[in-house]
Amino acid sequence: MRLHRSVQAALTAGATLAASAGLLVGASGAHAATTAAPLPAHVFAPYYEAYTPGSGPAALAAQSGDKFLSMAFVQAATKGSCTVYWDGDTSTPIANSSFGSDISTIQANGGDVIPSFGGYAADNGGTEIADSCADVNQIAAAYEKVITTYNVNRIDLDTEDNSLTNTTGIDRRNKAVKLVEDWAAANGRNVQFSYTLPTTTSGLASSGLAVLKNAVSNNARIDVVNIMTFDYYDNASHVMGTDAENAATGLYGQLAKLYPSKTAAQLWGSIGIILMPGIDDFGAAETTTVADAQNVQAWATAKGLNTLSFWALQRDNGGCVGTAGSDTCSGISQGTWDFSHVLEPFTSGSGTPSNDFSLSDSPAAGSVQPGGSTTATITTAVTSGSAQTVTLSVSGAPAGVTASISPSTVTAGGTATLSVSTTSAVAPGSYPLTITGTAASGSHSAGYTLTVTGGSGGSALVNGGLESGSLSPWTCQSGGAVVSAPVHSGSHALQAAPTASQTGECDQTVTLLPNHAYTLTGWVQGDYAYLGVSGGATGSSWASGSGWTKLTVPFTTGANGTVTVYLHGWYAQGDVYGDDFAIS
Repeated sequence: MRLHRSVQAALTAGATLAASAGLLVGASGAHAATTAAPLPAHVFAPYYEAYTPGSGPAALAAQSGDKFLSMAFVQAATKGSCTVYWDGDTSTPIANSSFGSDISTIQANGGDVIPSFGGYAADNGGTEIADSCADVNQIAAAYEKVITTYNVNRIDLDTEDNSLTNTTGIDRRNKAVKLVEDWAAANGRNVQFSYTLPTTTSGLASSGLAVLKNAVSNNARIDVVNIMTFDYYDNASHVMGTDAENAATGLYGQLAKLYPSKTAAQLWGSIGIILMPGIDDFGAAETTTVADAQNVQAWATAKGLNTLSFWALQRDNGGCVGTAGSDTCSGISQGTWDFSHVLEPFTSGSGTPSNDFSLSDSPAAGSVQPGGSTTATITTAVTSGSAQTVTLSVSGAPAGVTASISPSTVTAGGTATLSVSTTSAVAPGSYPLTITGTAASGSHSAGYTLTVTGGSGGSALVNGGLESGSLSPWTCQSGGAVVSAPVHSGSHALQAAPTASQTGECDQTVTLLPNHAYTLTGWVQGDYAYLGVSGGATGSSWASGSGWTKLTVPFTTGANGTVTVYLHGWYAQGDVYGDDFAIS
């Protein structure tokens, strides 16, 4: 798991051993006698990106209120190596000098850290330890070194991309898990292993299920299966919270067949869900809201799931509205730590919760003619601790729009009314408003989208069917052209020509209404054909095949309304074609 999944994500969308005395590093050392406190039976542990510059894990844990963290990632520096580092960086070895003080601080505050091995980059590049190292004993020693260095009791194994098809690596990894479990039992340690795996909306794909089947064949106990409920890349519409619940329900059925002796409570208690706050790498069609997270937390609590998490802690803020797949923000309108605060109550056995609240609006959007008005209900709720006074405000109203909230102060658990009115002169468009609630514990926010109707505005996409026979006003990288075959309709289509050094991108700049919601459509053909917008808005979709496929890309313009529409393929994957482009 790592942001910015390249086309490689698309390319992959689709013996018991005993530990001998002294075999594993530190088995008889000073750390072996120290046993970490067990994790809560139900734990919320969002990911901390060890490779992202900024505050350390202890500081972010304190700021967010998240006592437990998953830390990503541990991997080899080079393919073929059996030595691991944080993020494969030789300057951050597995030693107390690397995050040791942070982890000790988190543990002293009643929390803990779950180190995660692998991740998308390592799994793709062959530096995941079980893919890289051919010696099962050294793989086990790497796991044990992390356990004893940081005195932790759960290791996560993030297995995706090429690691899902490396059967030799899968077998080595599970044999090493069994070795470490035997070592832990012999030394009085409580050690758990979790697998983090990609999922469909109905459960694991066959490749992920094969990983667990191999663990069973190696007598390796897998305590938790975490599923990544984002980046589905299926070009379908999604309600991300519901899809996460459906994926976990599908996994439950798969685990019931794999472990027929387990009770229902044990099966649910071995499942984890990983969300991605806001807009994930695929784009706006896969957007997880704070309300989604709240629903998942309530559902997971009722079912008795083991772990909730999200990718990643550094994203839990609304600093880049409209941006997909950022390392440092969610891409949606939210308050800092909103996802953390909604999911923190999932953790059991972590002490008395501090006061906090949630904020939502219903409906979250409204449409009016110029001169019209509309309302929405603002709802607050106590998410932990006791009710507190919440001051409400609304911002972002453009010229010609007036927005207010009454009453402006409520006790958490109360409601208020958002009133929005427009003048007859307001420009048609889509306008995002931000509703903010502020209390002693901090602030939370919710987004409201006001659409003023009255015409599509702006200039339309020109030569969308290429029927002029000329590229203009499209511009392309070398090799791009208008062709007479293949075509979706009419007599011409657009050809983009990727090479080893270029994607073959063809562009057209279009000026539309500012702050307005639009949909780009187009038909594509070829391997890894991408259609999207950039510049004043961000959105994309892709398809791969020898026939024509219709792609749909929703987007919202920025302050100046100008966007660039593009078609491109992928490096050295062959020409791609596009036809019948339109914006509505």
